[in-house]
Amino acid sequence: MKMLMMSAAAALAMTGGALAQESYSLAITDVEGLEQLQTEWGPFKAALEEATGNAFEFFPVNSRTAAVEALRAERVDFVITGPAEYVVINKMTQAEPLVALGRPDYFCAIIVMADSGITVPADLKGKKIAFDDIGSTSGHLCPMQLLADYGVDPLQDIEAIHTSRNIAHEALKRGDVAAMGANHNSWIDRARSQDESVPPGAFRIIARSGDLPNDLLVVGAHVGAAAADAIRTAILENKAAVIGSIVSAGGENAKYEGMEILAVEDVQYDRVRDMYATIGQSQFAEFVGE
Repeated sequence: MKMLMMSAAAALAMTGGALAQESYSLAITDVEGLEQLQTEWGPFKAALEEATGNAFEFFPVNSRTAAVEALRAERVDFVITGPAEYVVINKMTQAEPLVALGRPDYFCAIIVMADSGITVPADLKGKKIAFDDIGSTSGHLCPMQLLADYGVDPLQDIEAIHTSRNIAHEALKRGDVAAMGANHNSWIDRARSQDESVPPGAFRIIARSGDLPNDLLVVGAHVGAAAADAIRTAILENKAAVIGSIVSAGGENAKYEGMEILAVEDVQYDRVRDMYATIGQSQFAEFVGE
């Protein structure tokens, strides 16, 4: 009888373990195509499976709106996205933040030429400023909020144009724009440091934001709270391996060098909601620029 009870208990434990293993789908909003997903995020998927004991499959999306529709249809369970995207995703699907992907020195800046005579944001009133893609957290929303923080209405006091960071950099040097708003580190790494035509001192930063809310892993509202909590705990307990998997991919993931994985709450993204309100999009009901 004792042996029978032990066998039954073992069988029950095995059954419980099998039931505990689940299969989930994972999307990344700024990566298109399965091949690119495998290249840039394949190591992360493997680390996530190792940490949680669950299976994850990539779900390619070709737009942020496609990610929203997939969450609504319960075709995708987890999404890696940026702060600006999250605010809209949360409003449209009630998806919640699971963990934050903490990028070091993630902030925006207003940049001018050092010999321009422009020393404070108020000097930019009536002038043309270049920004990154519409809807970019660090290249659009943040610089516009930064101007507003210094008393410059980004909708009324300036002429805004949107272009790539490298084109904006060249336009600034030529004097086609008076300033550019950009992700500070991305500008230094991808434009200023590669420009041998002028020294770094030819540029002046007249305003910087504080560190921005982080990129994050979002969980769909349809995923059970217990399952989400278990996955969050597993990621945080194995974050060294998970971080290594993200950074090791290189390429676009180089921006995560020196990152930390952090617990996160929705309230931390109220700053981004304020940015949307500053550009006249206080409903968070659509992706600007899409």
